[in-house]
Amino acid sequence: MDKTISTPAEAVAAIPDGASVMIGGFGGSGAPLELIKALIDRFKATGSPKNLTVINNNTGNGKVGLAAMIELGMVAKMICSFPRSADPRAFTEAYLAGKIELELVPQGTLAERIRAGGAGIPAFFTPTSYGTDLANGKPTAEFDGRMYVQERWLKADFALVKAELGDALGNLTYRKAARNFGPVMCTAAARTIVQVSKIVECGSIDPEVVVTPGIFVNGVVEVANPAQEEALNRAEESWV
Repeated sequence: MDKTISTPAEAVAAIPDGASVMIGGFGGSGAPLELIKALIDRFKATGSPKNLTVINNNTGNGKVGLAAMIELGMVAKMICSFPRSADPRAFTEAYLAGKIELELVPQGTLAERIRAGGAGIPAFFTPTSYGTDLANGKPTAEFDGRMYVQERWLKADFALVKAELGDALGNLTYRKAARNFGPVMCTAAARTIVQVSKIVECGSIDPEVVVTPGIFVNGVVEVANPAQEEALNRAEESWV
């Protein structure tokens, strides 16, 4: 099955209003900026998609990427670990104005909730957040003399991910630290769209180095020279 898609715009065309969307990246590392830009361009042209729930490690920086989505009013809720980062003005202003909801999740818990979603594990226990406001209303239990908090799996309608190499079947490799949330997000979404730096012939990726098998990927689009969030922000670029 050939899963290649011609353009980022075509790749994100099916994301509707109100969808839940996992977006890979750790800061700018592994952030699928071209897929995000395609979503923003579509919103500017049509007013959709909006009222999105976005799952990401943070809330973006400056006026590009996820931060631009938030400033434009596309995002109704963020589920993340770091709402404040180098330049979090877009999220900060929206949150203080009551325009966006925040679900704060410790980073390790966020990664495990996503992994659990992909593995079909509805809930698990972790000691992280016990005794804090983040544990309010959640079941707790004692194991071997230590208190734990129950956390639920996290799944999404879509995942937008950046990888290094991909083939037409959706098999993926990642570049260095860009292999952060992408692999687990691929498994936890109903539909996964991936931008790769290069689409290669099927069979040319050694199976031993495949990180994400194609069974977890629905579409692959080639972006030969992907932008880097930090470089765009240094240039004071704005997508708003």
